[in-house]
Amino acid sequence: MDNNTDYLVVVNKDNLIDESYYNNVELVDCIDVFNKPTKLEKETYKAFLALRAFLKTKGINIELDSCYRSIEKQQQIMDEFIAKYGLEYAKEKVAPVRSSEHHTGLAIDLAVLESDLTYLNSDDLYIHEPIFREMHKYLSQFGFILRYPKDKENITGYKYEPWHIRYVGIEPAEYMYENDLTLEEYVLINKKTK
Repeated sequence: MDNNTDYLVVVNKDNLIDESYYNNVELVDCIDVFNKPTKLEKETYKAFLALRAFLKTKGINIELDSCYRSIEKQQQIMDEFIAKYGLEYAKEKVAPVRSSEHHTGLAIDLAVLESDLTYLNSDDLYIHEPIFREMHKYLSQFGFILRYPKDKENITGYKYEPWHIRYVGIEPAEYMYENDLTLEEYVLINKKTK
């Protein structure tokens, strides 16, 4: 990695993204599953392409669904959910502005394609749990973690999302996978050992 991106940055409801974060991030253009332009951090995109190619050899086809979101885009999503479903539901389903990992350019919501069909909504994705379980075994080899795993909701603040992966780099990803750690736990352990 030839840049100063903080691949271990924690962005959540307790750690809002700081505008200075973007001083060291190189976002590159890419295309999502809907053939629309989106962006990802440069190394994250390279790692995604390698992961996608590898998974294809295993019979799993993935594409980008949701990637980088500006603060303005996150506000727009929140406003749309409030208008459509009400405030309480929106607060349950949408990360507050500046607390979404998608602001980092390091997070990806995956689309899984099967038999030329795209599975994107939560219900469909949960139905395809075996595909995700298979995929999760390989994430760390490409520097990704499953960001919101099962039984870690009290730590991450989010329910299990099998489609939401996060780039952290190969060495940290492998350590987190082998030790069943979330990003929050990993960062806390590293702070204590320094």
